[in-house]
Amino acid sequence: MENQNQTFHYTYSARQQEEIQSIRKKYLPKEEDKMEQLRRLDQGTTKKGRILSITLGVIGCLLLGVGMCCTMVWMEQLFIPGIIIGLIGIGAVIAAYPLYTRVTRKEREKVAPQILQLTEELSQAK
Repeated sequence: MENQNQTFHYTYSARQQEEIQSIRKKYLPKEEDKMEQLRRLDQGTTKKGRILSITLGVIGCLLLGVGMCCTMVWMEQLFIPGIIIGLIGIGAVIAAYPLYTRVTRKEREKVAPQILQLTEELSQAK
């Protein structure tokens, strides 16, 4: 029999280890630190206002379009109602931004104590 040297070869791959760690992180329970909590609270203050203002703006655009159709296509019967519907649509579009600012301000007032507390804790930690 021949004398064979049996050796073990191991190669380290940094990319492979990074991939293993990134996959592992997906399945670990997520822990939210204070900075992430602060970011989440800050981003959440605009969400409700943004949804409401976009909805109002879209409805206003649709009403404006219906009003334009009434004045141009059915001019004989619906000219005056078309103007009124169009003006209501323009008013809704104009009211979308003030609605956004008002709702956002109220949401910020609700979470202000939590955000101020978190910012104090984070600035003292450094």
